[in-house]
Amino acid sequence: MSDETPPADPTVRRTHRRTVWTTILASQLVVALLTSTVVVLAFRGLNDNIAEGKEIEHRVEEVLPEGVSADAPDKPLNILVMGSDSRVGEGNEIDGENSDGTQRSDTVILLHVSQDRTNAYGVSLPRDAIIDRPDCRVDGEDLAGEEGVRFNTAFEVGGPVCTVQTVEELTGIRINHFLVLDFAGFKDMVDAVNGVEVCIPKAVDDAEHDIYFDAGTQTLSGQQALNYVRERSQLSVTGDIGRMKRQQAFIASMIKKVRSAGTLSQPSKVIDFLDAVTSSIQTDDGLDSVGKLVDLAMEVRTTGLDDIKFITVPVEPDPENPLVTLVWSASADALWERIQQDQKLGKDFSAGSIEADDEVGTDDPTDDPSTGTGGGGNGGSSEERAAERAAAGLCA
Repeated sequence: MSDETPPADPTVRRTHRRTVWTTILASQLVVALLTSTVVVLAFRGLNDNIAEGKEIEHRVEEVLPEGVSADAPDKPLNILVMGSDSRVGEGNEIDGENSDGTQRSDTVILLHVSQDRTNAYGVSLPRDAIIDRPDCRVDGEDLAGEEGVRFNTAFEVGGPVCTVQTVEELTGIRINHFLVLDFAGFKDMVDAVNGVEVCIPKAVDDAEHDIYFDAGTQTLSGQQALNYVRERSQLSVTGDIGRMKRQQAFIASMIKKVRSAGTLSQPSKVIDFLDAVTSSIQTDDGLDSVGKLVDLAMEVRTTGLDDIKFITVPVEPDPENPLVTLVWSASADALWERIQQDQKLGKDFSAGSIEADDEVGTDDPTDDPSTGTGGGGNGGSSEERAAERAAAGLCA
């Protein structure tokens, strides 16, 4: 017999183990709602925090995988999660940039959840990748597209709706929902759970951006966390690609922190976290209330943390400017096809992925990466995974 004392309520125990994190926003919200009576009582106040959502004017028809009918009760879900780099608003004035009111997508993740809800994966889309941006239609206004521009210009000219339409046009994937979080909301979420643990392989002394870190495993507060996920001059030799992998690892660590007993058993932490989330998100009109977010998360409640992976869209040097910019590679088409057909990533795409239940890594340089003790995704040898993590500024 195990010496471990089981939770008093087996139902709560199962809920904690199997609740999915569809996104770092909606799913965290619902886990807390299902485990805290206090939060349920605060439902109306939280609901008032969420602004009215925008309608998505889709650019592609829905493509369902073989055997799934249009009237099926459960279908695959595709959710576009975006981080805005706007400096407008309290808590967003971090470096004097974009103070004129312009904003771009600092982070974009296309999250796919399978029809049977047994697996999910998020695909990071580099903000600086060069694309041919299609025309958009936002709030009844037609916005002209442009060739050979950075991906995040879609958010600048037309916000999340234009970004959704751009992704639909470029991938052929119909986006069911979108969520946007700004800098202030990100910081407040981290502070609401008393920080998130990371492992930094080397000290950072970035005077230009006023970012400083010691090496090793540590818990970051909100502003520190924002500095960590945005830093790209010293931690990541691969620049923006490495930064995205650090963002993925941070999301995974935050998921575990929010789902931990130390967070969910404390109503004050739960309410602070939910207030940070609902006060800071923009959504489509299908997710613009707490009730709608609850409905979404209830659909995917059976997915476990170990079933969620994060990858980056395949990229290659831009033929027009190979030393400076990147483009999506031709192999990305096969990834979009897998999402459309609701297929798992497979080894060819999951190599080097970061999983939601990965450890943050080890700050001991004497550890042998061949043992795989540091976590760090699937595919390839342990040495290759360790090298990839090091290039991204993650401990092996």
